[in-house]
Amino acid sequence: MLLISNSFIPLARNQAKILGMPNVPTVILTHPIGGTPIDSVIAKVEAALPEMIEKLTTQLPSDPSAGQSASAWVDINGMDEWSDVQSEMSALGWGDGLPLVPPTQARVAAMVAGSGLPGDRIVGTVAPGMGVATVELVAANAVMAGCKPEHMPVLVAALEALIEPQFNLYGCQATTHCVAPLLIVSGPLAKALNINSGNGMFGPGPWANGAIGRAIRLMLMHIGGATPGIIDKATMGHPGKFSFCIAENEDASPWASLRAERGFDPEVSTVTVVGGEAPHNINDHESTLAGGIMTMICNSMNKMGANNIYYKGEPLLILGPEHAQILADQGFSKDDVKRYVYENAGIPLGNFATEQVERRLWRMMPTRYRGATANVRVTIAQKYEDVMVMVAGGAGKHSMYIPTFGATRSVTRAILKADGTPWLASDFGK
Repeated sequence: MLLISNSFIPLARNQAKILGMPNVPTVILTHPIGGTPIDSVIAKVEAALPEMIEKLTTQLPSDPSAGQSASAWVDINGMDEWSDVQSEMSALGWGDGLPLVPPTQARVAAMVAGSGLPGDRIVGTVAPGMGVATVELVAANAVMAGCKPEHMPVLVAALEALIEPQFNLYGCQATTHCVAPLLIVSGPLAKALNINSGNGMFGPGPWANGAIGRAIRLMLMHIGGATPGIIDKATMGHPGKFSFCIAENEDASPWASLRAERGFDPEVSTVTVVGGEAPHNINDHESTLAGGIMTMICNSMNKMGANNIYYKGEPLLILGPEHAQILADQGFSKDDVKRYVYENAGIPLGNFATEQVERRLWRMMPTRYRGATANVRVTIAQKYEDVMVMVAGGAGKHSMYIPTFGATRSVTRAILKADGTPWLASDFGK
């Protein structure tokens, strides 16, 4: 039996159907439940108790077969693809509110060819709808997002990373949190495909960031079934849920790249997926010493409402090249930055309300803070190695902090051909 609040009825019933139990009995409680006094919750449950007993003791009808239907081509009749066809695609539930490139058979075939894989190759199953993502379906969404065929290897690798269990795509897709998957492309392919790592990398421009990030979002909606407001229950969301893709600025970094840290060879390009909030700016044009910059960074990363405080997450610090260079010139390694953040970017336990301590910190980390004094620092990561640090951006003394969903771990995948060898810049004439 499902015991749910009325705000989550569509999500619960959709998931019951996906899991093969479309007729599972449900009892609906008045929203909200979470974050309300326990006496209020008990009163709601007690009022629903007769219905609960009735449904638990009533024979269920047999379940019809469940599962996803196979993908199929849809004939859309329209005279103009930027008016009639857009309306028809919208009526089918496709899209993100912006105009789509119609995924004609010719366009999809060209996109499939760009992957170097057969169209019927299964990339994986995408939560929470458990839709089966074939290369052809990836290609169709890439067409709609405005991608080019050469973007397909990045998209396939990114989707493979997203469906890894440690990323927790199911949680990211259905939570009330504002999380969106951030794609970080590292290596030679970033330049070859014109994925921006410098000035304005999170913003608009003639680069590939927008189209690649948007294609991932369309896949999460169309294949994963995360319909905004129905299955995707983000209370507010953030603009990265339209598109969230950047490249690592390895040329401007004084340290090893993210992909090198994770054991990949120089010629291998990678894509890393991070379940992140919107970027939070860190402005420090005044500090000329490493200590000043790190003080500004740590105090900017002290966010009581961010999930990294409560979970075993991986907060992401994106250092602008100018900040990174000052730190490196004054003897900071990337490991030093991580340790400094871990040791200093925290919040005294006494700053939290009693309910926050008892109902969140003690529950999530029962041995870490129970019995601790008010001056004990609540860290933004559970160990220093979990602090992610990379260099990106252009001129100007700005860095950025991206808190994460917390209940997710980043995943890095190599961008490989069908035979397991890496895609190279020379494969794209670069």
